[in-house]
Amino acid sequence: MVIANMIGAGVFLSTGYMAQTLSPKQILLGWVVGALLALAGARAYATISQSVPESGGEYKFLSRLVHPALGYLAGWASLLLGFSAPIAIDAIAAGAFANTLAPWIDPKIFGSCAIVLLTCVHAIGFRFSVTAQNALVLVKILLVAGFIVIGLALGSNSWPEWQPPNPSNGFPLGPFMQNLLFITFAFSGWNAAVYAASEFRRPRRDVARAMLLGCALVGLLYLVVNWVFVANLTPEQFAVVSTDETGRITLGHLIMKNLIGETGAACMSILVVIAFLSAMSAMTFLGPRVYAEMARDGFLPRALQGREGKVPIGAVVLQGAIALFLVFAYRLGEVLGNVGAILTVFSALTVFALFWMWFRGRDAFPFRPVTFAAGVFYLVLSAVMLYFGFKQSPTFNLWVGACILASLLGYFMTRRKARTREAGIPVPEEASR
Repeated sequence: MVIANMIGAGVFLSTGYMAQTLSPKQILLGWVVGALLALAGARAYATISQSVPESGGEYKFLSRLVHPALGYLAGWASLLLGFSAPIAIDAIAAGAFANTLAPWIDPKIFGSCAIVLLTCVHAIGFRFSVTAQNALVLVKILLVAGFIVIGLALGSNSWPEWQPPNPSNGFPLGPFMQNLLFITFAFSGWNAAVYAASEFRRPRRDVARAMLLGCALVGLLYLVVNWVFVANLTPEQFAVVSTDETGRITLGHLIMKNLIGETGAACMSILVVIAFLSAMSAMTFLGPRVYAEMARDGFLPRALQGREGKVPIGAVVLQGAIALFLVFAYRLGEVLGNVGAILTVFSALTVFALFWMWFRGRDAFPFRPVTFAAGVFYLVLSAVMLYFGFKQSPTFNLWVGACILASLLGYFMTRRKARTREAGIPVPEEASR
């Protein structure tokens, strides 16, 4: 589940944006830093999950450890961006690769159909949902392994000499940190196991193992995949991710076309479509678990919680509807960076909650030096990344501010209605709706 959530559109898109301002060495360094950041976050989350072995992810952690309002913010971030936006991005990317096989395919229409199909698959039942997900993950692992083998065996393995179109004098700290937000989006999903922790047989042990092992494996794969990219493509070729996002977001397709011709490129496109469907499927499976927990706590309509032991069908359908909206509402490059910023904010708040527990001397959260060092690294780097992101892109401020404002309004309206009912004051029908 962790691997399926992590390997999606991000790794096939992010380097295309980064190559416009960063050199090959800086790009690879960015992926190393991104892997270390994800592992540091996974180490901190592992400690929290051993004391709070419940489904719901950041929503449950922040609600239990800090305040329900903060958990509510994280829950709404998951609903609007944490799962729905990556599903939309992977859907468009899958459509773009399908477009290379059949030019008459519209990427957004293809992606929309994929969202509807996977929403139906995960609403049918738990067993069928898990079987379909496992099959897609197996194909995805074969895809990435095959891409790496062909890239290393047939491609260039000499150090690339190209320079970005917009180079900087000295080390470009600002662009480097801003591009790390693209990388954090590509690594998003390292915490996937915490969203369905209650469904593990031994959550206190296995949730932590799933995050750390899955994150380490994907980090290694990402580094090798990006070596293949920077060693075999030029900045002009990388620019396909931003010049025509309706049909040419195909870094993997370009690599395979250069190395083994049209047939290999076609096979790559087919397999990448399946890989993106796998990522979409994993997020379609996990996201509704967060909304179901919020519904059980009274923060969302009861219809979204579903029956005990059953798939929360209402939550699955709601997430699919939001993803469909995002497919048609936003440009891909804008969403990539902004979603990375939002996810970084709430994961950093969750890591901070662990320090808050240590400060308060809670026995359930034993102090561990390795976890402390990992947490400090995660918080410091996240703060620097967000600083440069906010400084260089005003839209980050709008996205984060709008998300927080909408969530706080929803929280206080929900709490007010709950207190009114507890006091026995009738709530007008319109207000209830």
